[in-house]
Amino acid sequence: MSNACTSFVAWVAVLSGCALPPLLPPSRTAAGSPPLLARVRPLTLEGARSGEGYFNRDGTAMVFQSEREAGNPFYQIYWMDLRTGEVERLSPGYGKTTCAWVHPTGDLVLFASTHEDPDARKKQEAELELRASGGERRYRWDYDAHYELYTIRREGVERGALRRLTRARGYDAEASFSPDGERIVFASNRHAYEAEPTVAERRRLEDDPSWFVDLYLMNADGSGVERLTRTPGYDGGPFFSPDGTRVVWRRFSEDGATAEIHSMALDGSEPRQLTKLGAMSWAPFYHPSGRYLVFTTNLHGFGNFELYAVDTEGAHAPVRVTHSEGFDGLPVFAPDGRQLSWTSGRGPHGGSQIYLADWDHAAALAALGLADGADLAEVPPPLPPDPEIGVAELERHVAALTSDAMEGRETGTAGEARAAAYIAEVFEQIGLEPAGDDGGWLERFEFPAGVSLGTGNALRLDGRPLGRVDADWRPLAFSRSGASGPLPVVFVGYGLAVPGGAESEGYDSYGDLDVEGKWVVMFRFAPEGVPAERRSRLARFSGLRYKATVARDRGAAGMLVVTGPRSEVRDPLVVLRGDASLSGVSLFAASIRPEIAARLLGRDLDALQAPLESGALVPGFAVEGARLEADIDLVTERREGRNVVGRLRGTAGEGLAAVVIGAHYDHLGRGGASGSLAGPMQRGEIHRGADDNASGVAVMLEVAGSLVADPPRRDLIFAAWSGEEVGLLGSSHYLRALDPPSPHDDPAAREISAYLNLDMVGRLRDELVVFGIGSSPVWKRELERRNVVVGLPLELQPDSYIPSDATSFFLKGIPALSAFTGAHAEYHTPADTADRLDYEGMREVGRLVRGLARSLGSSRELPEYVAAERPEGGGLQRAFLRAWLGTIPDYAPRESPGLPLSGVMKGGPAGEASIGALVDRALALRPR
Repeated sequence: MSNACTSFVAWVAVLSGCALPPLLPPSRTAAGSPPLLARVRPLTLEGARSGEGYFNRDGTAMVFQSEREAGNPFYQIYWMDLRTGEVERLSPGYGKTTCAWVHPTGDLVLFASTHEDPDARKKQEAELELRASGGERRYRWDYDAHYELYTIRREGVERGALRRLTRARGYDAEASFSPDGERIVFASNRHAYEAEPTVAERRRLEDDPSWFVDLYLMNADGSGVERLTRTPGYDGGPFFSPDGTRVVWRRFSEDGATAEIHSMALDGSEPRQLTKLGAMSWAPFYHPSGRYLVFTTNLHGFGNFELYAVDTEGAHAPVRVTHSEGFDGLPVFAPDGRQLSWTSGRGPHGGSQIYLADWDHAAALAALGLADGADLAEVPPPLPPDPEIGVAELERHVAALTSDAMEGRETGTAGEARAAAYIAEVFEQIGLEPAGDDGGWLERFEFPAGVSLGTGNALRLDGRPLGRVDADWRPLAFSRSGASGPLPVVFVGYGLAVPGGAESEGYDSYGDLDVEGKWVVMFRFAPEGVPAERRSRLARFSGLRYKATVARDRGAAGMLVVTGPRSEVRDPLVVLRGDASLSGVSLFAASIRPEIAARLLGRDLDALQAPLESGALVPGFAVEGARLEADIDLVTERREGRNVVGRLRGTAGEGLAAVVIGAHYDHLGRGGASGSLAGPMQRGEIHRGADDNASGVAVMLEVAGSLVADPPRRDLIFAAWSGEEVGLLGSSHYLRALDPPSPHDDPAAREISAYLNLDMVGRLRDELVVFGIGSSPVWKRELERRNVVVGLPLELQPDSYIPSDATSFFLKGIPALSAFTGAHAEYHTPADTADRLDYEGMREVGRLVRGLARSLGSSRELPEYVAAERPEGGGLQRAFLRAWLGTIPDYAPRESPGLPLSGVMKGGPAGEASIGALVDRALALRPR
């Protein structure tokens, strides 16, 4: 138990002896055997670290320790209501605390604390100063002699009353109540202070006070203390068996090199050693059935702690439970035996946190070789999910939005208009108020949607024509118009720049090539001869718009793309279709036929493409002596897009900043616009966009419907954006019309409190990815509390610069989160259909978003905004948004030359050059 975690980590950090060979080797689960854990998800998210949590008797709450108190770097004790997600601190808030436990009645919480140490606050300040100076203390539990046991009352007229149970000098901690609530078992080294120690004992006590820790038993009021163990070395972390007749604990060897799991009767008789692994095995906890227990061991590596299970007789080989490198420890069963909670460092959530998973009791019995038995038959099953967000309704919305009538919902088309009408009708049925233009549901915006060839297009190599326009070569829709002078030419392979990550290798086609002021020639698409998972990742960076930003930010003046002989397409030239996202970009861009490319490069294209198909990084090259020039003449056409906006009035009336919940409903139509990843046989088919993003719209509609009957204090605005696929047009237009302050203005003047975005939430598999955690310190706390009642596995990403509508809000100084269930092979293809969605998962995402919306809408405070820095390597990149210069284009239609900006990325080159301040001032002076 407690400081089970801390004490053993300390020992692992300092011991260097070899582990003894196991006397009883652990069993290896047979291939194909079912895992014991399912639906692993974080329970806590806030604070530097959390751990050692224990359920109350009915499983509706948990007490746990966490470092999350301002001004205190040490653990404090918290109560989490698992029905609502609300968290409150129980301990005094200063000093150190550990090892909380709930009395069977639920009205008392037991824990250890040093808050009565006269130097408690000084020790906090010293620790904070050390951390602020950049110093790092070797992490070790110090068995502070000021630790005493306390209870605090949670209910009744004495709520909050703190009572001290122990007063002996020495470490008193690691305590728990008996199942009947009448006794307390705990760990203490008090006997080392009671008698005059010898010189050797005094030295040992100063160097290693844990060596003297033994088990003690006392009445629940602190009386009747009796010592249970007297073995040299550390005995600690005791718990009662479910029937209250035995105690299980960990026992160190006398030299401190190993620890094993033991149990005994309450009077100290019938001792039983349950493990013989010759490793650090500790933190045992009984399953409610009483037939086996779980514990922690570093059998698989000095610092790699895993969970194991062993039967209560120690007759069978232990069975491995977790398989995650690093720390997994302090396991605890829920009272119904159907869930397991433990502390783990597996996630990117800030140190160790508490995790929760479903437990397969039957599989555990089988793996341990125990006779099968019901054991849990009398325990009621879990409550059904909240019915307010219905699976059938989600399916109905997705079916409507992906129907033939919607024609893929391309912005500015009749299909988009029909989709907007459907969403507006649902808003009206729900009971929202129109919040669009002129008191209606729609908010309209104009954008450059189509281009055609003018009369002045030409491409010349060394002063001579290089093919005919629209036959041998064709400008790309987002190309800069005008004339380029004769410029050098560089071949850059596939023209990809893919950041690496913990699980994936990066890819950079440019390497050390100098492309400043030159034309770059590249293949379309991405390497095909790589494993499917890597191919999918590379494909997400292969859009022409994204490749253009990469080339532009490397300094290239022009870009030519060629369809390689190994890429199967009907037309090797890119179709000239509308593309709003990069209109006005300062880069000449065109596609050329393979024979024209071969002539320009002076190389065989198949010989160039073949080695690249394996994913290998083949160096590019400069084309010696070549000078290419172009005249690009494009005529821009315009269309009208439509946002659909509804308002749910808050109970506090007007004047409070609203919470916006949004999802884009537009998609790619029949795939003619750039961004389609359709294969050769799919060209021209409807891109139905079930996951991207009928899923997000459906969830948003159901969240709105579930909140209408009981609105929070603040207004909630529900928005279905259009134009996302071509440049965040709809959300950017909404924010320009609303005119919120920039991040540098007074936060209290914000018209929008926060933004919640739903983009591709229909494929819940391993976890829900939540982007934008870095945009406000409130997000971890909010997600922790709201997810408690939902239980989604979460992956938190600080990145706020993502290619989705959340970025529009973030750049305006508004904290923004974006939910995403992950990429897949059907992304941006006609195969993204309604039958592939996980509607049960969508409902759970909706429950989480509803909880966040209600909490934010009920808060009297605006969440603090943080101008988070762009992370190295970037996060999710689904389209064109990232730019190494750190500039964010203004995607509104402009007649002005060059690339208008709507902001800069903090920490990027533009931000470092103070361009951000100039952009903000220019926006402030811009005529409205």
